[in-house]
Amino acid sequence: MSRHLYLDASPPPYTGPRDYLDRDAFRKSFSVLGARVPPERTRVLLKAGELRNCLMDLPKIRTVVSDSSQPDGDRLVLLRMANEADIPQEAQGFLDKEAKGLVEYKVDLDYDYWTAEECLQVFLPEELREGAPVGFAMTGHIAHVNLNNEYLPFKHIIGQLILDKNKRVKTVVNKLDSIDTKFRFFKMELIAGEPDYVVEHHESDCRFTFDFTEVYWNSRLHTEHDRLVQMFKPEDVVADVFAGVGPFAVPAAKKGCAVLGNDLNPNSAKYLLKNVQGNRVADLVRVSCEDGRDFIRTSVSRLFDEPFPAYTGPKPSRMQEEKERKRLQKLAAEGQPVPPTTLADSTKPRQRISHFVMNLPDSAIEFLDAFRGILTDNETGRNLSGTYDEMPMIHCHCFTRELEPANAERDIRQRAEEKLGYPLTAETSFHLVRSVAPNKEMYCISFRLPREVAFAS
Repeated sequence: MSRHLYLDASPPPYTGPRDYLDRDAFRKSFSVLGARVPPERTRVLLKAGELRNCLMDLPKIRTVVSDSSQPDGDRLVLLRMANEADIPQEAQGFLDKEAKGLVEYKVDLDYDYWTAEECLQVFLPEELREGAPVGFAMTGHIAHVNLNNEYLPFKHIIGQLILDKNKRVKTVVNKLDSIDTKFRFFKMELIAGEPDYVVEHHESDCRFTFDFTEVYWNSRLHTEHDRLVQMFKPEDVVADVFAGVGPFAVPAAKKGCAVLGNDLNPNSAKYLLKNVQGNRVADLVRVSCEDGRDFIRTSVSRLFDEPFPAYTGPKPSRMQEEKERKRLQKLAAEGQPVPPTTLADSTKPRQRISHFVMNLPDSAIEFLDAFRGILTDNETGRNLSGTYDEMPMIHCHCFTRELEPANAERDIRQRAEEKLGYPLTAETSFHLVRSVAPNKEMYCISFRLPREVAFAS
């Protein structure tokens, strides 16, 4: 086949201004051949083996179009070549027999045709095209990017392209290098769209509402959220030390777990409470706003003094609740005895924490010393060894500069044991969560709290 069989649908060189995006500069036209056929015969041409390598195959361009000279009559089956001489002999013979002739058809492409990446490739200076930033993360209606310094002069163009090419996006922000030193959330700047930062984000069949400028949220951790929640049993109690707005706490509660959810950031605690209520798990999550070290040290005694009710099975849906309500109303109207809505539970209340989640990778390891002596109650002389016949599992997220897995595990283990003041047990695992930078990895170390640490004086 000749080179003319391959249509160049790339965007034209950008000749517009550089201080804003001129959408009219993205226009391109070319001609192809169209085989005129009655409407009922178009399928024959589309399925013909003889035309397999000849039909128009550009994305977003219809292969069958109306004939402008006969809008209510014949159709045009578009080919991928502009000259009749480029049609292979076998295909030409088939068209001579099946079509009513060939006509020229003009294909017009504009700004809407190309992707953000394709437009950016012709807009940027040539030396910046390789590695151009077109990827972004979605949080609700917000797209957020991390732009390197060399692309900052074009940040508003990049933001506008993302906004134009993604219908779900209403706001585009660029994360800045500065991080809130106390609450560890990213600061950001608006580069396109509406200054609307309160999002509704859906994950793990849960709905999360929060102000993206006030709390920490990372959509790329969805898999990690699911991974840990899958480890929990419905009857477990989970203590979420740095709970944020609830990406671990809310799905765990929907599974049936009882959760102690804590965050030092008042805005995180505010939205955590909102998300707990919005996802109908308020009876299973207790929200607090305090320092993580204080939360760890007091969580065991708090739960012992105020246990959660025993797990009674899956929580019914709204539809199931409504159906049960109508059933009971009907029984009452008929004068029949109405059974209790819930069965009396014979199992014990939940007084033991099964898992501690510590998702603050920048500094969570520094809080491990708070576990020393958490089961030693010197004030009341209470003996918790019977309640904690099995020690809780600790899931601690952290960063490491070691890229080799064996070295990374050695580094993380050494730092964790140093803070605990005791060697970790054999029941210890390491999970690589994600690479966050060329020389920085995020891990989760999971281990069962050594009894010697929990009962240390």
